Amino acid sequence: MEERIDRLMSLDMGGRGVEPLYRAAREIVGAPLAMSAASRLSTLERGDVVLFTTGFLARAGVSPNIGENDGPAGAAVLARTLQKAFGVLPVVVTDDPLRPAIGAVLQTAGFNLVTLEEARRAMQIRRRTAVVVVLPFPDADEEALRAADPLLDELRPKVVVSVERAGRNVAGRYHDMRGYAFDEGQARTDLLVERAQARGVPLIAVGDGGNEIGMGLVMDAVREHVPYGRECQCPCGRGIAARSRADILVAAAVSNWGCYAVADCVAILMRSHDLLHTVRMEEQLIEAGIRVGLINSVEGAVDGGVDGLPAEVQLAVVQLLHTMAALAIDQR
Repeated sequence: MEERIDRLMSLDMGGRGVEPLYRAAREIVGAPLAMSAASRLSTLERGDVVLFTTGFLARAGVSPNIGENDGPAGAAVLARTLQKAFGVLPVVVTDDPLRPAIGAVLQTAGFNLVTLEEARRAMQIRRRTAVVVVLPFPDADEEALRAADPLLDELRPKVVVSVERAGRNVAGRYHDMRGYAFDEGQARTDLLVERAQARGVPLIAVGDGGNEIGMGLVMDAVREHVPYGRECQCPCGRGIAARSRADILVAAAVSNWGCYAVADCVAILMRSHDLLHTVRMEEQLIEAGIRVGLINSVEGAVDGGVDGLPAEVQLAVVQLLHTMAALAIDQR
């Protein structure tokens, strides 16, 4: 079943070229990717901080307020599963302009948006309170480097989970899938991730294009198989391949699907149907994304599609993942 879940999450319906990236990541990890990530996350305990970063500036050249709908929903579902299963505290770091939209998606997944102080109080009481903290991060290198270590000192995360978050290439530039750079206004969360890794905090990254945080693990595959992977269309000419290397890279056809697969694998490990992502929740997340203006990045429009695939496909994939995971739970 772990193999089938991986095959479904990496099924490249849109023909975007993720399959070579999946194969490269699978060869490095040496086991099904979603279950490998779930196994690493299953060691978490109550009160542990899981540092998430998500949010992709889908049209940065137009407005810093236009974010992509692939990423926030996946992060929200995975955070929900980890919070319910282990009692962790999810802290999401993103671009300041995207905080309201991402916060709304998290609320749809059942979270109360609170301050860090309030979240710590919630962790101290026995009665479950689903809380999440959403923080901004600087969009200039020097300021980001000054902010990274104090924030890590305060949070002391057990793991970092990056979901569909732009990572800089070897020349220090962020790129979209068409090979153009979009540095201005981009929160430097990859610098925060790198500082966390320097402290020994593991990175689980979910991506689908090669330009996201963590994809440096399969940089050669990105350069060989992804358009503009080796040579981009901006003056740096160094390609869109991100430089940061994940400890476990979940390469999926749609990043949301990668998160759903990991969440359902956690449910399998915990033998809990209650932890599974559902079609009803997916419908609500799609509706929330539309309400707050997150866009289908391929179409450039606010609609229920994700990465060019319509809402009906998103719901079908969630149902198939749910069915496979439920069967696996019943058979354990």
